[in-house]
Amino acid sequence: MTTQNEQPIAQEPAATLSALDTARYAVDAASDKKAQDIVLLDVKKISSLADYFVICSASVDRQIRAIAEGVEESLDAVNVPPYKREGNPVDGWVLLDYGDVIVHVMSTEQREFYRLEQLWEQAQIVVRVQ
Repeated sequence: MTTQNEQPIAQEPAATLSALDTARYAVDAASDKKAQDIVLLDVKKISSLADYFVICSASVDRQIRAIAEGVEESLDAVNVPPYKREGNPVDGWVLLDYGDVIVHVMSTEQREFYRLEQLWEQAQIVVRVQ
């Protein structure tokens, strides 16, 4: 039953961002949260996992959490929620899976240990923010 003052709620259409735009939003959000050594890699020619990887570092687990939450909030604001979130800031690594874009927020120690940039060295660097 509808009263006289009720209006139907219009559903906003979901924003459609390209994978590159999604990755750039993630880079900007990570930068806003003071992530260190942000790298955006184009991996689409060498991987079926995703088109882009965003890799960044943080000094402490609280900053890892803040960066990951900042990326999620930024992309949620444009109707791009993550498919999956894995990892825990206290373990030094949070992965946000946006389908064509995977965001890695890592402690400096984890990043040095796993060396993802070397693992994906054939990828093209699109952006590097130091």
